[in-house]
Amino acid sequence: MAGLATVLGSGAMTNTIGEVENAQAIFVIGSNTTENHPIIGYRIRKAVRNGAKLIVADPRSIPLTEICDVYLPLKPGADVALINGMLHVILKEGLVDNEFIANRTEGFEDMKATVDKYTPEYASQLSGVPAEDIIKAARLYAGADSATVLYTMGVTQHTSGTENVLSLANLTLATGNFGKPGAGLNPLRGQNNVQGACDMGALPVVFTGYQPVADPTVREKFENAWNVRLPDKPGMTMTEMFQAAGEDRIRALYIMGENPFLSDPDGSHICHTLEKMDFLVVQDIFLTETAQLADVVLPAATFAEKNGVFANTERRVQRVRKALNPRGQSKPDWEIITMLARKLGFDWNYENSEQVMEEISRLTPSYAGINYQRLEDGGIQWPCPDTEHPGTPILHVGKFSRGLGKFSAVEYRLSAEQADGEYPFLLTTGRSLYHYHTGTMTRKTEGLNQFHSEELMEINPLDAEKLGIGPNDSVIVSSRRGSVRCNVRLTERVQRGVVFMTFHFAESAANLLTNSEFCRIAKTPELKVCAVRLEKAE
Repeated sequence: MAGLATVLGSGAMTNTIGEVENAQAIFVIGSNTTENHPIIGYRIRKAVRNGAKLIVADPRSIPLTEICDVYLPLKPGADVALINGMLHVILKEGLVDNEFIANRTEGFEDMKATVDKYTPEYASQLSGVPAEDIIKAARLYAGADSATVLYTMGVTQHTSGTENVLSLANLTLATGNFGKPGAGLNPLRGQNNVQGACDMGALPVVFTGYQPVADPTVREKFENAWNVRLPDKPGMTMTEMFQAAGEDRIRALYIMGENPFLSDPDGSHICHTLEKMDFLVVQDIFLTETAQLADVVLPAATFAEKNGVFANTERRVQRVRKALNPRGQSKPDWEIITMLARKLGFDWNYENSEQVMEEISRLTPSYAGINYQRLEDGGIQWPCPDTEHPGTPILHVGKFSRGLGKFSAVEYRLSAEQADGEYPFLLTTGRSLYHYHTGTMTRKTEGLNQFHSEELMEINPLDAEKLGIGPNDSVIVSSRRGSVRCNVRLTERVQRGVVFMTFHFAESAANLLTNSEFCRIAKTPELKVCAVRLEKAE
């Protein structure tokens, strides 16, 4: 992952949100942007009005397909096959940026040899996308002076998630679309402050600012600052923690701002694991489904009830200012953690969130120039190495953080589950415009519930007709892990053989069905593909 992070800017957008408007070509893959990131979706629409060429790749027809120049309806999990097909066309037709490749990259020949067999016809056979559309998409993307790639969890939540991202990096490197305006490789973060959490070391292999745990110099710096001894081995990802908990290797969990009961795959296993914990603590703003299983619930303040900073999807660090006093006994997260540390015997003496930020700046080179005073005038994008630095809107200008950008030889491989005679459909999951994640906040909002009050599984009308399912019917959706009941929506937005569900509704919890198999590099579970069968409910 370290090599991947250095190429891709530690999983952050390489460019800014505003630049989307000025891109000449936009490749949206695995992202229902207008519903999941509406502000960025608006920028895309504005770019198209300005003349940008739009390419959309998704197993499901999304609102952006109505305005795109080419729609690539790939099979769930076939991202590498599609991208390698586009790269084959770009290489064959000489649309690469030879100067950029020669001066700023390595590994090009190995990548070239790998994609040689992914002709448009072969890529079409693997991905389900017509060969002529693969050719058209490749020409539109590579023919633009500035082309941006926008992607989300439709790319990453696969057993091949890392390979999917590396393939997109290959595409961006081959066309010289790093380090310049209106270009880049841009993952759109799925929740508020996900970027900030990662920046602050909420990953098992790094401290703040992606400083490696395994580096003894880095470790010594933090040990001296905190007056403790720190382990030299990485910890576990959340996927690995639940796996270990299921095997009784972890007996206690502290869950903060997360609702894995609904958000994690194979929900029955997650529920069983949580119930058998010796000790479960949940810190959250509402009594979520997960919190209801806890031995201790620590009530946290909402964003409007605390001071602090968030980092958004474009690496922009911004002030959050308290507008209301916390209700009841709830407190800001930093204060709860500080109180707990003191109870455990640590001499933590933070008095406010600004002191925490000062420590972050001292120990984190990419945040060294960011403080509350500077943030009074607006957000600053990291890296910002000193207080005279204006911040960095575009990463990798002139040089990559690792030196040379690295091409990767990436082969397509199937998802962990495929449709078969017993489970003939592929389920893919996502979100709707009206609800957010597991509905912890949005389902408490009556106006939003009036727009979207229940799960409606999307199924192609021809598939529904074959199964005797009508528009007002309910179905039992079953996978190898469980079953849920929900109503249906007949729509041609999904292709035949594919069904779609959101994971907002506990009453029809899609993640009771999904597969816990995960990417062996990033440890991200394969939430976007699992095999299911459908039965009309009585």
